[in-house]
Amino acid sequence: MDVCGADSDGREFKSAREMWSEEIGEDDPAKKRDWYRKGVSYWEGIEASVDGVLGGYGHVNECDVKGSESFLGEILFNRPPGKRHLVSLDCGSGIGRVTKNLLLRYFNEDFTPEVGRYDVIWVQWCIGQLADDDFVSFFRRAKVGLKPGGFFVVKENVARSGFVLDKEDKSITRSDSYFKQLFKQADLYLYKTKEQKGFPEELFPVRMYALAAEEPRGHRGKRKKHTNSPAVIRL
Repeated sequence: MDVCGADSDGREFKSAREMWSEEIGEDDPAKKRDWYRKGVSYWEGIEASVDGVLGGYGHVNECDVKGSESFLGEILFNRPPGKRHLVSLDCGSGIGRVTKNLLLRYFNEDFTPEVGRYDVIWVQWCIGQLADDDFVSFFRRAKVGLKPGGFFVVKENVARSGFVLDKEDKSITRSDSYFKQLFKQADLYLYKTKEQKGFPEELFPVRMYALAAEEPRGHRGKRKKHTNSPAVIRL
């Protein structure tokens, strides 16, 4: 990945490849396991509360949910809720904040990982924990669960350029262009994107992406369609 960036200590990297080579190695399972262990260890020490998972910014919860609900309406709900059986999957759900405040009001939440089950697979503030190869692998494997016309919704902090590596919690904040390169590698179509409004200026910008496994009707351009087949998600 030809994007430059820096870590939370101020060290600069000429490319994401250079950073990942140092953090997880070229082909070193032990080093990658250590990356994920440190991330898990960090979050195990965080209070299981809204304020804890939002890094002391619990007051943005309402604004976050309203922004997500508006975006969800733009991509999915051009008809009244409840007119058909809708199912969602909340990935990296933490304490269940998004499920409780947003998804349960629109979707049936019984978990059965069937092929073609989900109208929306929601991924918020967790994909930054994954290395690039696992990021792409996750979406390639998970998209089998989308219904025809279903979407991934990714809502994440976005770096203004390149990337920022957090040395403490072992996560990476990617730029908009970095995200789009990875979405393309995962053979996903970007249906719609929107910036979250109303967050404190000192925080990273937050952006929402609606992604489809196949090109939605009405979108121009042709790309090769990929047939989804069942697969176990292993990270």
